[in-house]
Amino acid sequence: MKKILLLLANGFEAVEASVFTDVFGWNKFEGDGTTELITAGLHPKLTCAWNFTVIPEMLVSDINVKEFDALAIPGGFEEANFYEDAYDERFLQVIREFHSAGKPIASVCVAALSLGKSGILEGKKATTYNHPKSIRRAQLKEFGVLVQDDYIVVDHNIITSSNPSTGFDVAFLLLEKLTSLGNVQQVKNLMGFN
Repeated sequence: MKKILLLLANGFEAVEASVFTDVFGWNKFEGDGTTELITAGLHPKLTCAWNFTVIPEMLVSDINVKEFDALAIPGGFEEANFYEDAYDERFLQVIREFHSAGKPIASVCVAALSLGKSGILEGKKATTYNHPKSIRRAQLKEFGVLVQDDYIVVDHNIITSSNPSTGFDVAFLLLEKLTSLGNVQQVKNLMGFN
């Protein structure tokens, strides 16, 4: 069984988290059955950007990275205090440990800024929220990232993306890294993507 850690910061965007819970949930019951997703956060209760409350299955302090095969992180909103958790040293240390172990890391939208802040994107290709009026790409560049003008960027084991609409594609890419293209195509078909 492959275990995926869904790392949640307070103020995360619910839709960006739900793509991972759905894709890996569908795979568990309708795909090859080899994945299990576990949610974690810094607090016993988290509030999404739009006040949806979530209780993570474990706290960051209880994470043993050796027990997991991949990391997924949804983005969130500054106005909902996303960066307080997303830039917290305990949050960043989890990212560094997954990276040091060479495990796949997938982020959606501004979650790439957590990866940048952790230092794992220095000198690597990545993207983040790409709206023309947004400051996020400039912020990502400040972390020494080679910012790309692409919908989704994959650099070795790291997946970053440009906005919330990329969520399902990012989740399917991560599933492919952990299973196979054939399995992903089966899950996508069952979910109505083909």
